Amino acid sequence: MDQLPTVLVTVLVLAVLFALLRRGWSTRVRRQSGIPAPAAPPAGLEEREPRLVVPGMYVSTTEAGAPLERIAAHGLGVRARARALVLEDGVLLDRQGAPALFVPAADLVAVGTSSGMVGKFVERDGLAVLTWRLGPTVVDTGFRTQRAEDKQRLLAAVEAIVPAPHS
Repeated sequence: MDQLPTVLVTVLVLAVLFALLRRGWSTRVRRQSGIPAPAAPPAGLEEREPRLVVPGMYVSTTEAGAPLERIAAHGLGVRARARALVLEDGVLLDRQGAPALFVPAADLVAVGTSSGMVGKFVERDGLAVLTWRLGPTVVDTGFRTQRAEDKQRLLAAVEAIVPAPHS
């Protein structure tokens, strides 16, 4: 019984912390409400043969060049196990427990690597990063391949569908 006040205070402090975290996340989502929703995956996707399928982890989507500015709107800030499917017309990140994210090839700006972004920091160049246009906003999406040797294959497959820059 001597520990009851300590336990109650601890539970109260934890409840307040979780409430503040939830409020912060809700505020971020509301502030980002002007960011358009990602494109829906194309119809008939399950019947098409992808160029490459790589298992791994969807890390996050952030503002381009700002790896700590997570995009929370439309579920883009939710980390999840995923498969990256590279198709002729885009990249599908099939996330477990979250909606699939389709990045049309026409919206791809660049592909590269990073040592990390909000939610995951790894060894040098350990993340594959897709830079793409989400409406008027340019964003970076991080993906960590399950096997290190798959990262270069993923980068090459995505690079092959990135549109050439307009002159």
